[in-house]
Amino acid sequence: MSTLFIADIHLGGEHPEISRRFVEFLERQAPGCEALYILGDLFEVWIGDDAVQAEHRAALQALRRLTDQGVPVRIMHGNRDFLLGHGFEALSGCQLIDDPQVIDLYGTRTLVMHGDSLCSDDVDYQQLRRQLRDPAWQRQFLAASEARRLAIAKQYRDASRSRTREKTEAIMDVNPAAVVEAMRAYGVTQLIHGHTHRPAVHELEIDGRPARRIVLGDWYSQDSSLRCDASGCRLSNFAKD
Repeated sequence: MSTLFIADIHLGGEHPEISRRFVEFLERQAPGCEALYILGDLFEVWIGDDAVQAEHRAALQALRRLTDQGVPVRIMHGNRDFLLGHGFEALSGCQLIDDPQVIDLYGTRTLVMHGDSLCSDDVDYQQLRRQLRDPAWQRQFLAASEARRLAIAKQYRDASRSRTREKTEAIMDVNPAAVVEAMRAYGVTQLIHGHTHRPAVHELEIDGRPARRIVLGDWYSQDSSLRCDASGCRLSNFAKD
């Protein structure tokens, strides 16, 4: 038995082929696993459970088929789909979990996160993150019409792309001190996260103890996944495997 982790699938938007590959992954790789964790940004944009876009239907139906088979799918909010709610859970059969979350991964206490909160050097982004996660802002956004919400989401996405082009890679990556602080605070020696789109396994030391940070890649081109079992964890590229 094994547990799967993915993140940053970014369904919808300018890459409709991702949905086909994601459905194929759910049908070929996920059945029979102990659980599937989706660590944020399943969707490129999610404007509310009451406004499900047609381009997301196939993925939602595939998730429902998987959960109906008895495979738990646990998902946390990312920076693109932070408005996922109980309506999404009812449609997909998935379970929303907190970010961050500590799990027991085959005897190893493991912290799972989306990862954007670790990018503390990107001050502008952290300010925007606080705004978008504010309950008052979310209520106001959800009260708008579907067309208005889509327009606002596009404005934010375009602005984000523009800002990203002006920032260095280092600023947009995780802050090493923030990583150590989070792992120390939760008493873990293993961290799994996404967001940065830079799949890798980083070995480090915290308070004299060996530790590990595993970063998941995105699905724009990498179709990245992590499979863990009692023998360890392995990153892979679904499209190439």
